[in-house]
Amino acid sequence: MKRTLGGLTTRGRSFVAAGVTAIVCAFALGERDLLRAGVLVLALPLLSSLVVSRTRYRLACARRLDPPRLSVGHEARVDLRLENVSRLPGGLLLVEDRVPYTLGGRARFVLDRIEPHGSRELSYRVRSDVRGRYQVGPLTVRLADPFGLVELVRSFSLADRLTVTPPLVELPPGRLMGGWTGGGDSLARTVANAGEDDVAPREYRHGDDLRRVHWRATARRGELMVRREERHWQSSGTLFLDTRRHAYAGEGPAGSFEQAVSIAASLGVHLSRAGMGLRFVTDAGQVLSPSAAFEGALLDALAVVHPSTVRSLTPGLAAMGGAAGPGREGEGLVIAVFGVLDAQEAQALAAARRGTSTYVAILVDPRADPAAGGGAGGGTGRTARLLRAAGWRVAVVGSAAGLAAAWTAADQAAEESARGRS
Repeated sequence: MKRTLGGLTTRGRSFVAAGVTAIVCAFALGERDLLRAGVLVLALPLLSSLVVSRTRYRLACARRLDPPRLSVGHEARVDLRLENVSRLPGGLLLVEDRVPYTLGGRARFVLDRIEPHGSRELSYRVRSDVRGRYQVGPLTVRLADPFGLVELVRSFSLADRLTVTPPLVELPPGRLMGGWTGGGDSLARTVANAGEDDVAPREYRHGDDLRRVHWRATARRGELMVRREERHWQSSGTLFLDTRRHAYAGEGPAGSFEQAVSIAASLGVHLSRAGMGLRFVTDAGQVLSPSAAFEGALLDALAVVHPSTVRSLTPGLAAMGGAAGPGREGEGLVIAVFGVLDAQEAQALAAARRGTSTYVAILVDPRADPAAGGGAGGGTGRTARLLRAAGWRVAVVGSAAGLAAAWTAADQAAEESARGRS
């Protein structure tokens, strides 16, 4: 009974209070008509509570997020399907899907009636200006009587996750693998050539496909020769992100840390789509290994990354040192995103460069002057000069908006350097 009366709304409690007061006054004044009115006013919310509490709705709920992963500032559509699987028609329903305040607050709907085995389709949109992983749901259904005197809550357990990723900056295509890694060929050409037959033939072995016979070598050697098996080549690289709190300034989406996260996401997606096998490393060590689903995994990881209280770069630099991988020294690309570095950190970073691999540093400094070509004075300027002297390629940006211009400028510098070597 207590649980049933607990569903009374403010209007319902007012009716109960008015009914009790009228009954007491009727006994005190000896007014039988007032007693009848008091009993009627008191009985109405009590009977409504009894009817609503004994209602046995059987509802099924399904939810779909489209898309389940989106970038900051974009909208996702949430589709709900509420189905009445019982043989009784549904009464007045107040439907509410729990949505975090960051995504726009609660989504509420009023359904007058759902026929037996009928369904209703509901939809709403969510949007976030802050990256992260958010829970959408569960769905709450409030059963109400037609007079608005009683309201009972029923909740589903189903909830979904919406991932809001950092904003991406579109980067222009360039001769990254040729100019930046010193290979002399573009990434597109490297990938296009992957899997072609090796020009050096070998002796025929039982079971070899006769379509692979190298007739010119066969005529020259006097024995059956075939082309070698395909070699599938893929350029490798490492994406590094410095997440140390003290290296960045500002808070919120405009802070330099959020700009660095956006830059790292843009670089990772650009290189991954270009066919590069990447791994992701932070100052704490390796986070992601190369995989076919690297792009999605990287965006999921960057959606929830937070500034760390660690002050040392040592674990991250140790993990970054294996960029080329065993037996592949000189073939890997290391591209790292940093905040403001002091002199000791810059020296440690300069010493981390090894072999003939290409090391690229993106320094995020809000004080960078775009009019000066993306350069910066002070500590960042000294860091850039130190890294360049150690063989790093360096670009200084004030925010993610300046990444495309810095990328193009560095690409042009790499092309000029490659021409100089030739």
